[in-house]
Amino acid sequence: MNNNFWNGKRVFITGCTGLLGSWLTAELVSLGAQAVGLIRDHVSKSELIRSKTIHQIDVVYGDVCDYDLIERAIAEYEADTIFHLAAQTIVGIANRAPLSTFETNIKGTWALLEAARRNPTVRRIVVASSDKAYGSHTKLPYQEDAPLQGQHPYDVSKSCADLIARAYAHTYQMPIAVTRFANLYGGGDLNWNRIVPGTMRSLLRGERPIVRSNGTLKRDYIYVRDAVCGYLTVAEQVERPQVRGQAFNFGVDSPLPALDMINAIIRLSHTPNLEPIILNQAKNEIQDQYLLSEKAQRVLGWQPEFSLEQGLTETFAWYRDFLVDS
Repeated sequence: MNNNFWNGKRVFITGCTGLLGSWLTAELVSLGAQAVGLIRDHVSKSELIRSKTIHQIDVVYGDVCDYDLIERAIAEYEADTIFHLAAQTIVGIANRAPLSTFETNIKGTWALLEAARRNPTVRRIVVASSDKAYGSHTKLPYQEDAPLQGQHPYDVSKSCADLIARAYAHTYQMPIAVTRFANLYGGGDLNWNRIVPGTMRSLLRGERPIVRSNGTLKRDYIYVRDAVCGYLTVAEQVERPQVRGQAFNFGVDSPLPALDMINAIIRLSHTPNLEPIILNQAKNEIQDQYLLSEKAQRVLGWQPEFSLEQGLTETFAWYRDFLVDS
């Protein structure tokens, strides 16, 4: 990552109130970028607002699916860089009510890319896909050339967005790269059904953590600050032929069963008597999902800097402060 690269860059960020978007926006501001955030809903406890980063950026209020709005914003703010992170990311919501997930994750992607195609100021675009885009495979870890074969609503929406992004890159020679990250964790994730925030909140309340699955589902976990570095690194290099139109996996290449992750959090919280409650109620979940990040390391020179213990320790401190303030 080149810290001088972003000084003065005009950056348009969708999904800036989310976990990753909040941290990415704050880092861009600290590096001197002129950041513009697209915000649909006012999320009062978002890290973007809590950290007061929102007061350091320009804000466009509206929906990523509103093509006219997106085209106007990119044109009037003369964006040279776009980070497309806006998405409905909660699997349970996608299963219960898939239309909003399809609308935001699929239509939102083509609307943004079509608007970007028509604006000559745009020099680089990074689109957030996910390890979920791969769907279920017997051969693991996922590599970038594996088929995208999502079967459930959220997975399908990410498969589609991923394919659309690379179609725009290859058809129109647009400077687009796609990121496929492992499970993100870090301060600011307010989806309490996820392992890390849910477990940490339970422990801080003196309650036993809940495991929705049977505890054996295996995932790779990456700290949000490593993810931010990954996004910036991709964007800085997207004009290179080896990067343009490509997808890159980002993870720590060290998958863990859900129960192991929860026990790691319990150990660092110093509350060993609070044993997890295993519900075994998770539906439409793939048993094992994890990535190989060799391509990102080889082509981009990226590698994670935080160990699991370091990332979880910083995250636990964030939730301790957050829940006290709340």
